Amino acid sequence: MKIRDIIEFTETFAPLGSAMDFDNVGLLVGSEDAEISSVTVALDITPEVIDEAVKNGSELIISHHPVIFSPLKRVPRDSAVYRLAENGLSALCLHTNLDISPEFGVNTCLADAVGLKNASFVENECLVLGELDEETDVRTLAKKIKAALSCEGVRFTLGNKPVKKAAVCSGSGGDLALLAREKGADVLITGEIKHHELLDANSADIAVIDAGHFKTEDIAISPLCRMLETKFTSIKFFRSTACTDRVEYC
Repeated sequence: MKIRDIIEFTETFAPLGSAMDFDNVGLLVGSEDAEISSVTVALDITPEVIDEAVKNGSELIISHHPVIFSPLKRVPRDSAVYRLAENGLSALCLHTNLDISPEFGVNTCLADAVGLKNASFVENECLVLGELDEETDVRTLAKKIKAALSCEGVRFTLGNKPVKKAAVCSGSGGDLALLAREKGADVLITGEIKHHELLDANSADIAVIDAGHFKTEDIAISPLCRMLETKFTSIKFFRSTACTDRVEYC
């Protein structure tokens, strides 16, 4: 099997052409013609993930976050790009094209984990709207999300009313709080929100649950790994255990 075969498959559910204009996706390091027998799948390509991939005998790392995002002016020896090339590793990065994939994507996985029913994307946005099983309060929902995403902690605003309709945006989605409210959501579940965005959400009377950037996106890595395993039975896929944001709460 070649990397090209993997790319052709990912095009069926997260085509590179669907990525947002600012993004940098696709095979960012390596050649499509490279043969592969082992793949490591991770949210980020960090030094620890590269070491893990080498240990696994992987020829390819598939990640969500691009290992090259801004133009590079130099490639120091300890950089991820240098270490990938040094170890003969390729890097396939599926970012916003995977975020907005309706068939299988990060936000779809997050919506499933939260338990949203009748979920659908807001057009041209990384925002999914749906309904909770039953009306509840934000604190109870926050506890449910903490368990579902294996978070050590979440932060949330209580709001002024029970919640039934919810919106999710994995990663940095605080800027979509007002749009979520406009679409009828009682609560926005995301991974990152700035202070001024939080104040705007409070003014618009939409509650916010911030479960952390890593946790709201890492939820998609295991399902992605399983899907690839099912499609390519001759390739070994390793779900990274070294990839973490190292965030703890006290």
